[in-house]
Amino acid sequence: MNAKIKKSAITALSVGLVAGLTLGVAQPANAAGEDIVFIQGVKGDGFYITMDCGIQAAAKKAGAKVTTVGPAKFDATLQKPILDSIVAKGPDAILIAPNDVNAMQKPLENAAKKGIKIVLVDTTVKNPKFAASAISSNNFAGGQEAFKAVQKLVPGGGDVLGIGVKPGISTTDARDAGFKSAVGKSGGKYTFIGQEYSDNEPAKAAQITTAAIAANPNLKAIFASNLFSAQGAATGIKQAGKEGQIVVIGFDAGPDQVKALKAGTVQALIAQQPSTIGTKGVEQAIKAIKGQKTKKKITTGFTILTKANVNTAAGKKAQYLSKCA
Repeated sequence: MNAKIKKSAITALSVGLVAGLTLGVAQPANAAGEDIVFIQGVKGDGFYITMDCGIQAAAKKAGAKVTTVGPAKFDATLQKPILDSIVAKGPDAILIAPNDVNAMQKPLENAAKKGIKIVLVDTTVKNPKFAASAISSNNFAGGQEAFKAVQKLVPGGGDVLGIGVKPGISTTDARDAGFKSAVGKSGGKYTFIGQEYSDNEPAKAAQITTAAIAANPNLKAIFASNLFSAQGAATGIKQAGKEGQIVVIGFDAGPDQVKALKAGTVQALIAQQPSTIGTKGVEQAIKAIKGQKTKKKITTGFTILTKANVNTAAGKKAQYLSKCA
């Protein structure tokens, strides 16, 4: 090959490569890959594991890259330093389940001001105006559904108790409020005797339960709006010798919750759709990064699991994962 021909061949190859890069010929979608970080509410929880599975699947399909991190406990004082370190690295977008409606407000506002697209998944903050999108279950309706389960399991009525995590968490606050509201509209057959908080400590939930049983002999049902509250309530009922006399309605459907349902320590579970929340979170984040219009609020549904349907195809589909497939 003479020099002139060789030069022409190199020129043609260069033009072809530039054209391929410019027009996307033989290039995978989003070849550069959007840089997204998912900050879980807490590590190791079946709900967030399942959400992460949905996130990773959606990211892979879109050609985006997602890094997942999270605090060891559902605690804003642990989550905020993680957020700060991520913001310093400047990703394109952050998907986050804020641990507190107030404590995480300013840190997330500041992240958005730096040009990072923020998508709230599951939980939210007091004023989510800065967020590209907020995606969650209808938690107020979930609390109402929990009371419907009580009505089916305890048709004769009686006293009912709520045990939550702590005030200031958007999702559990809404569940607790939905349950209390539904009890109040039941016509007096059921009496709401109070809303207690376990601070995510099963032992504290057990103490609350045993004290409530001692003070309220007509206690018939407990709505525990998260895993640890449900575990503690079941323990307290057992310690008081009231198994089979007081029902526990739990929230979420992780492996431990489903095991408790099958064992009969919890009589019903309200299962969310964390994988769908994660998938939609990635979709909205990528739209925001590309400057496309996003949907500011997306609401997902839930499934009520009982012993009767937990082993059906629909029941199995609603259960959370301990790891991604």
